[in-house]
Amino acid sequence: MNFADRIIEEVLVKKSHVCVGLDPRWQRIPRSLRKNYGGSRPDTAEAARQVIEAFNEGLLEAVKDTAVAVKPQIAFYEIYGEKGIEAFWNTVKIAQNKGLLVIGDVKRNDIGSTAAAYSRAYLENSSPVRDNDRVLPDAITINPYFGSDGIEPFLQSCEKNDRGVFILVRTSNPSAAEVQDQKLVDGATVGEKIAGMVAEWGDSLKGENGYSPVGAVVGASCREEAAELRARMSSSYFLVPGYGAQGGGVEDVIPCFDYEGLGALVNSSRGIDYAYEKDEYSDDYRRAAKKAVQDMSEKINSALAEDPGLAWEEAE
Repeated sequence: MNFADRIIEEVLVKKSHVCVGLDPRWQRIPRSLRKNYGGSRPDTAEAARQVIEAFNEGLLEAVKDTAVAVKPQIAFYEIYGEKGIEAFWNTVKIAQNKGLLVIGDVKRNDIGSTAAAYSRAYLENSSPVRDNDRVLPDAITINPYFGSDGIEPFLQSCEKNDRGVFILVRTSNPSAAEVQDQKLVDGATVGEKIAGMVAEWGDSLKGENGYSPVGAVVGASCREEAAELRARMSSSYFLVPGYGAQGGGVEDVIPCFDYEGLGALVNSSRGIDYAYEKDEYSDDYRRAAKKAVQDMSEKINSALAEDPGLAWEEAE
């Protein structure tokens, strides 16, 4: 099934548009999980792997009924070396076994031949190792800086393997405007130019619901641009980071949705992963994450119910 159709299927079943980022920060992982593995600093890389996987499995079990997808950010795994990378891939497998779509937040790309290798690594079961049994993400984030020849290998993988990509278009970090808001000779901004290219790249890959597996990263801090970007990329699903801890609220993400109440996965990482640190939630990180993700979903759905409407009601 086309990756975008898979997203929509899960959205309609779970009545949710939530994606949960899995960003394991050692000092914020509950002490109860860390105490036998070094406390404030992991004793070994193997200890870090065990704690991260245990933490992630607890989170995944807590959010699986509400979250449509999860997004492990690979940087938080790479800092522990090969054992951290092992934890990343094991997390992908655990998440998929719990029925969650997995977006690998890896932001890869390069010249054509290297992009093809990245695409094989993350979107195709074509490892040169004979006994490779790696479970791959359903989608990854990629960078458009290299242009079309750096994107084409990923598009081919999407088509052949029903995978997806989310291309950076307008990010939520404070300095994004330094590059993405710069005007080109035709008057469009860099972000708007990339948005047009994303729309073209995905045009021939649309699924049954009219969306392509070529999505876009559009930050929650970009409310003013979101409606224009939605119009430019009408067939692209948006991955919307920046909700919660980064300052984005419900009013910021609603413009990312289409007129049927579809088209966007809204991501929260720290706000879910470490909800147990907040007074209003349980000090059990799993219970806190479950309640936090439910609260987030309810807030988004309440806003969508007013305008443009709830997609599952339209479907009925």
